[in-house]
Amino acid sequence: MATEKTSKLDLLINQLDLTEHIEQFKSFFSRDSSLYIEGDQEFHFRYIKALDNIEFKAPPKISDFFNIKGHLKKRGVLNFEQIFEIVKIVRYFRYFKNRELDGIIGEWMNKFEVPEKFLEVEKYFANDGKFDENLDETLFGLSARIKEHKNNMNTSMKRMMSSSKLAGYLVDTQVHYLNDEECLLVRGGFNHVLKGAVVGRSTGGFFYVSPDSILKSKEQIRYIQQERETIFYTYAKEFSSTLAEIQPFIAFIDKEFTKFDNYQARVLFAKSKNLQLVKSKNDSKIILSDFIHPAIHKPKPVNVDFSKNILMVTGVNAGGKTMLLKAILASAFMAKYIIPMALNENKSHIGSFKAILSIIDDPQNVKNDISTFAGRMQEFSKIFEFKSALVGIDEIELGTDSDEAAALFKVILDDLIKRGQKVVVTTHHKRLAALMADRDDVELMAALYDEEQRMPTYEFMQGIIGKSYAFETASRYGISNVIVQEAKSVYGDNSERLNLLIERGSQLERELKQKHKKVDDRLEELRLKELDLKEQRELLFKEIQEQKNELKNSYALAIDEAKTAAKAGDTKAIHRAMNKANEKLPKDKKEPVLNNYFFNVGDFIKYRNNKGSIISIKDKKEALIEVGGMRLRVKTKDLKPTKNIDVKPQTTLKVSVEKKAGLNCDLHGMRAEEAEEVLDKFLSDALINGWDEVIVYHGIGTGKLSYAVKNFLLSHPRVKKFEDAPLHLGGFGAKIVTL
Repeated sequence: MATEKTSKLDLLINQLDLTEHIEQFKSFFSRDSSLYIEGDQEFHFRYIKALDNIEFKAPPKISDFFNIKGHLKKRGVLNFEQIFEIVKIVRYFRYFKNRELDGIIGEWMNKFEVPEKFLEVEKYFANDGKFDENLDETLFGLSARIKEHKNNMNTSMKRMMSSSKLAGYLVDTQVHYLNDEECLLVRGGFNHVLKGAVVGRSTGGFFYVSPDSILKSKEQIRYIQQERETIFYTYAKEFSSTLAEIQPFIAFIDKEFTKFDNYQARVLFAKSKNLQLVKSKNDSKIILSDFIHPAIHKPKPVNVDFSKNILMVTGVNAGGKTMLLKAILASAFMAKYIIPMALNENKSHIGSFKAILSIIDDPQNVKNDISTFAGRMQEFSKIFEFKSALVGIDEIELGTDSDEAAALFKVILDDLIKRGQKVVVTTHHKRLAALMADRDDVELMAALYDEEQRMPTYEFMQGIIGKSYAFETASRYGISNVIVQEAKSVYGDNSERLNLLIERGSQLERELKQKHKKVDDRLEELRLKELDLKEQRELLFKEIQEQKNELKNSYALAIDEAKTAAKAGDTKAIHRAMNKANEKLPKDKKEPVLNNYFFNVGDFIKYRNNKGSIISIKDKKEALIEVGGMRLRVKTKDLKPTKNIDVKPQTTLKVSVEKKAGLNCDLHGMRAEEAEEVLDKFLSDALINGWDEVIVYHGIGTGKLSYAVKNFLLSHPRVKKFEDAPLHLGGFGAKIVTL
């Protein structure tokens, strides 16, 4: 049953042209695993997104524990390679645990408590998996003896090669290894001067000879190696016995590593290809924004709203209809299995389906004695077995009469809708499209054709039935223009006029779409202006409130001083207290005259960053102005005219602009490249608006983002200085930047 499911899944992957993408994704797994993660998908997705915010090294390749757990259960003996597989998992989880991470990943890693017994086994294995012989005195001595015998053999071989008697028979002066035997390559007749065993022949007819003089050393080495193997087996038995006692721990880390492997493969694959991690939503709606099918090398992003039950795609031949169908099914498939994909995740929405089915290929097969239409009917009959499935049908009219097919498939599609299916159909049947178009739960979409370039645009428009452009496509792919023109005449003027009406409908729809876009852009522009005005009003209101509070505080202090003076009763004490009260009152600052403009009632002026008009003027020094729906009394020297009025000659204007600080930028959860882009735009906006001090929040985390922010600020030409923020503003997780 599992094999049958796997074969169906592989067939679907192949039909949707996802084979290469899935193979690349699988290469990021540490061990072979199913694409589907068993259990609560929402739970898994939270861990995947949490892991996506952490920089970490990929785990080593780990073999499956099925045989390992089977041997331990039967008290068998594991070899060192199998034992080291367990050691690798423990060491990798220890690497994560030692990082003392926050959040759900840190809580997960804290669950791994390694038994003391396992540590006694682990210490004997180096990082490359080799047994550390230095921890056993006997093994260390045996290794030294083997090394000594090998040195003796090398000395003996060199002595023979330098012998004058053997020099005439030597082909070269190298030691050759054949079948794990040290040999000399010699010519025929060597037996007169060299005693040894012939191990093999070279292609040139020479002999590989193992000299008898090194036989004794070789025998000693074999004997020592047998001793070593005996000791190794003793250790393997001891280690296996220890591991058998902690089988629950081994089963636990095996299960958790399989889960972690599924998470990390998705995260690292997404980062390597700059893809997005998207999970299916709990509905059947599909909205794709800037989706790119991984099989297309120079893609045009797909944008489609498939919120209804049926999507019928018509239009030009070779215009991308089948690829659109595959893109919709592929996006649902990858969201179901949380496989990274390229799309705008903020504007996309992919529903959840119990099954994803496709009828794409031509089922005609001579071996099975079945026609195209009969094969299609067999595949259609299987669809009725499912509920809540996403079905893709390519060229639905394939293999039979168009009028009969239109009626048949209209009824089939109606029945599929009743069963809760969601269906994507590509067709050239205008009759079928017209029959389905009157339903509210059917969405139409047409592949577009560029009349000037005489080729498909590989773009789509929703809400219309498209023309096939069969004659134009035939001409583009090599059919003679004479044949094409004759075919057009056979086709008839009435049919051509029908297509012209369809084409005119498409053109009007495109024009309407462009007008809608202009209106939307204008509305967005007005919305931004409204937001800007609201922000300016709030800033101005805040400034007024601050001035009110300051005056209230000064007034309260002055009253207190006056009361103190009154209580004193002494005239001198009263004067002294009154002087103190005057000192606490805000002083009138004599500010330099900034201009010699003469303002009149009704003049349009600019006060700070706000524009308004003058309501009244008092003594040419103060004016009542109306700004943003509010009336303010201000000094005329703080006003600027917004139209030409009389100016006294040779007057120098000195404008003082109050810079405001406190703007902040939050980079939490971003990758280094994304954070640099956001920070660059933020600093540019701050400079334009005149801010001289801002705060950047990057968090502490692993330190990668903090390091990237620091380097970016060091290289920015307009940053004067920056430093860590005070504790109440974020401490080491934020930077105060002076521009």
